Amino acid sequence: MKTMFCKQVAVMGMLLLFYHQSSATSAQPQTDVATAQLQHDSLLENTGNDTYSTTSSVKLQTPVKQFVQTYLLAHDNMLETIQQKNRASFSLIQKILVKKGLPAELMYLAVVESKLKNTATSGAGAAGIWQLMPVTARSLGLQVNGKTDQRRNVYYSTVAAAGYLQNLYQEFDDWLLVVAAYNCGSGNVHKAIKLSGSREFWKLQQFLPAETRNHVKRFIATHFYYEGEGSFVTLTKKERNIYLASMKERVIEHKQTEKTTIATIRNYNWILIALQAGELIFELRK
Repeated sequence: MKTMFCKQVAVMGMLLLFYHQSSATSAQPQTDVATAQLQHDSLLENTGNDTYSTTSSVKLQTPVKQFVQTYLLAHDNMLETIQQKNRASFSLIQKILVKKGLPAELMYLAVVESKLKNTATSGAGAAGIWQLMPVTARSLGLQVNGKTDQRRNVYYSTVAAAGYLQNLYQEFDDWLLVVAAYNCGSGNVHKAIKLSGSREFWKLQQFLPAETRNHVKRFIATHFYYEGEGSFVTLTKKERNIYLASMKERVIEHKQTEKTTIATIRNYNWILIALQAGELIFELRK
């Protein structure tokens, strides 16, 4: 996870941040916060001379721009404080998610759920950093009884939440729908799909509870605050496919000019794009 934005960037450079262009980096790039060149989980292309260039950033979707700008202007201090006080938890959560084959950026869902407070308890009885209900927690293997509540343990609750997120992704194959279902339940998401006639979050969101709509948008906003751009977890399935197609076109162009292309994800190895036997191989590690 990259360095957090300073307050000045969050407040005064928001529009520039959302539209910043990828810059060339070295094999071990350094983050320049002043210029907001944050390239988390960027796809790197080996040019054959020990230098790398990134693909275009995952931009903020038009339907959520105003919400994200307003949210970050109002909560930048809170988000900064959360990271400053929870660096160890951020690192642990990230490692568990990656080990489980999940995108590390899903850690920001825990920030939205609880501000990473183990003591957090909702009026409905959800508890811990992942705000798991007792029944859900027990079904995921956690101990929740009069003596022990593993929902309040960062390690055990994250392992359980990772399993839950994996199940939801197998069900929806769309990260924004996963975040929505995590908040309001799979049944409500399926109901919204049926009523809207669409599996696109931006089209079905009006049939979701208002809290769930905003929950998904807060997740996207939090991701953009910490990363400076989006990733596959901030895209719908349709948007993800379009982005993958654009990467393929760019890699093919690169292949034609450089004659060799090997592209891998830096930091978190859950997506692989490689050239094998003259053909591009795309693997989305779910």
